[in-house]
Amino acid sequence: MRIVVHGQEAFGKAVLEKLLERGENVVGVYCAPDKEGRPEDPLKVFAQEKGFDVRQPASWKNEEVWEQLKSLEPDLCVMAYVTLFVPQPALDVPKLGTIQYHPSLLPLHRGPSSINWPIIMGRKETGLSIFWPDEGLDEGPILMQKTVEIGPDDTLGSIYFKNLFPMGVEAMMDSVDLVREGKAPKVDQDHTKKTYESWCRKKDVGIDWSKPVQEVHNLIRGADPAPGAWTSHGDVELKLFDSTMVEGEGAPGEVLAISDEGMTIAAGGGALRVGRVRAPKEKKVGASEYAADAGLEAGTRLG
Repeated sequence: MRIVVHGQEAFGKAVLEKLLERGENVVGVYCAPDKEGRPEDPLKVFAQEKGFDVRQPASWKNEEVWEQLKSLEPDLCVMAYVTLFVPQPALDVPKLGTIQYHPSLLPLHRGPSSINWPIIMGRKETGLSIFWPDEGLDEGPILMQKTVEIGPDDTLGSIYFKNLFPMGVEAMMDSVDLVREGKAPKVDQDHTKKTYESWCRKKDVGIDWSKPVQEVHNLIRGADPAPGAWTSHGDVELKLFDSTMVEGEGAPGEVLAISDEGMTIAAGGGALRVGRVRAPKEKKVGASEYAADAGLEAGTRLG
């Protein structure tokens, strides 16, 4: 089976690497365009090391790009983390179609920040979907889904790197096998249950300490490590990481204690402890280290 890989970043690289380890016949690699001032994409670097002539179209709304894809005579296209819109004529070029990875249980959390939002919303589980993309945003039929429990202190980083990343690579391989065997399902999504959230950005993760402590905790861990939930310490915009719910009470945003374990801060109905913080243009440091350097003491009000 002739396979084209279209993806980017570490996940795209891992999918290509696994396909090659299995001895699959990968006949082409497509990657996102280079970004000025950013390191070269890991998928691109790895693919070039393996001798591929990596294609990086600025847009897939281009018949020349479709014709070039056709020249590879692909049986299947594997889309492993793709952010560019791919129109139906390109999706239909491979004889057996195109499959795509999405890190949520579709039709829930369609959109580009589908790992952040379930955590921020306080959901107890999330998962991944391998689906047959169409021109709708994450709307195509489902091939396979896997579920992941969201623990009380899980973050965006832990859910992705410990669960959705490795499980996603394996699910891609299982899906390739099902396509080859002619056994790959196409189960229509229940569009009445759809949710869509856009990018999780800085404007979405400013902390309101008067909100219930569980909501604040969910916000911090759903934005950890990116984009980073933030509060203010004087005129310093401070991002907070490694949140844990703890006992305590005080005025919203009040620093209740500082220890080697972190900084305990009051929110609505309780308190939480953050282990690390990051000031603008600085690296992440332990919360106690920041407090010592910045003269932040118990009793200080954040926000």
